[in-house]
Amino acid sequence: MAEARMPKIWQALIPVLALIAFLSFSIILFGSSPHIPIIGATIVAVIVAMVLGHKWKDLEEGIVNTIKMSMQAILILMVIGMVIGSWILSGTVPALIFYGLKLLSPAIFLTATCLICAVVSLATGSSWTTAGTVGVALMGVAAGLGVPPGMAAGAIISGAYFGDKMSPLSDTTNLAPAMAGSNLFDHIKHMAYTTGPALLIALVIYTILGFGFAGKSIDTSAVAEITDTLKATFNINPFLLIPPVVVIVLVVRKMPALPGLLIGALLGTLFAAIFQGAFHEITVGSLIDNLHYGFSADTGVGVVDDLLSRGGLDSMMWTVSLILCAMTFGGVMEKAGFLEVLARGMLKIAKGRGGLVLATELSCVATNMMAGDQYLSIVIPGRMFKTAFDEAGLAPKNLSRCLEDAGTITSPFFSWNTCGAFMSQTLGVSPLAYGLFAFLNWINPLISIFYGFTGITMTKAEPEKAA
Repeated sequence: MAEARMPKIWQALIPVLALIAFLSFSIILFGSSPHIPIIGATIVAVIVAMVLGHKWKDLEEGIVNTIKMSMQAILILMVIGMVIGSWILSGTVPALIFYGLKLLSPAIFLTATCLICAVVSLATGSSWTTAGTVGVALMGVAAGLGVPPGMAAGAIISGAYFGDKMSPLSDTTNLAPAMAGSNLFDHIKHMAYTTGPALLIALVIYTILGFGFAGKSIDTSAVAEITDTLKATFNINPFLLIPPVVVIVLVVRKMPALPGLLIGALLGTLFAAIFQGAFHEITVGSLIDNLHYGFSADTGVGVVDDLLSRGGLDSMMWTVSLILCAMTFGGVMEKAGFLEVLARGMLKIAKGRGGLVLATELSCVATNMMAGDQYLSIVIPGRMFKTAFDEAGLAPKNLSRCLEDAGTITSPFFSWNTCGAFMSQTLGVSPLAYGLFAFLNWINPLISIFYGFTGITMTKAEPEKAA
């Protein structure tokens, strides 16, 4: 039997172009989910692969093997849904939001805005939730202070995406190490070297910009409505910060992600029974339902209800199904040699370790721009460059960091990207207006590229893994 042929670069581009076309048609024109367009692009990839001589059995094997690589991330996502639900019912997430909003000060409005959004997004794991709730309130405060909308929106997005990257509750933070083959908490710790300095630089710039607004009066009615509602709905106290502290300690002590997060979910459930019984009808059945379906807020204040109505194992099924669709596409692309051809085509231009990092991050940005979806900017470059990072003797956490440094964080810069469309619509500011002031989002990838060329924090693979 004749062996399957390696594709030429134009043949490898056919499924990619089909993906871009299907996503553009579905998401940009009709606002539909990306699942079906990805399945459509997978069908195109299978047809091209079979024309090149690949058998369906082999392609199916590639799909299954690729999905296996994402199973740890899928399990973690399901547990994280339980963590979110339990931490909201227990009052842990409301307490983090409550104390974060108390940091607000007129003299350092932009700095405080970035920090508040960072705290909220760390607590919720969602940049969208942060921008759509606390971010909207802060935009109202900015208007009362006379702070330019683009400047305020930039500070909100910087803080929101800091948490989106660094929170173990974030789906993209789990997706990136799954694509690269690294560990969740190793990935988060490795990102601290790029995201931490980027946040500090952004805060310095926001502090300098904020001097122009010092001494002005501030209308805190929008923020007060949120904090008052949280106080009336939950028993807010410092003890509620114990669950996230325990999880952090377990991470530092190198406990694996799944048992560590399960302990966090169980602690949240226990704290809900202890602290929130007088505010909510806490029964064994309601605690179990909360872990499965999440928390549903009914405070009468829309902003707070939007902020807290989330979580539960069931809430992660949309993302889990997206991962399965994306990994199916990636499995065909990898098995048929499409990803190898595309990656090697780019690596002919980009040489060395720095060139590899640059090529990876440019691919992430290009995917955000062309495919219009944040998840695909992690999945496609992740599968494309995994072998190249392995061959360069670099630990997988270097690749997972690059994917988030450029994939997650640049998505709101494009108005036709799902993230850019959401941010611009929610905050009422176009990406052209807030892009310059979202300092963390464009400083972060520059730091990552600098590390790639200098070798700073670029960890080598363990000898046995490299071999």
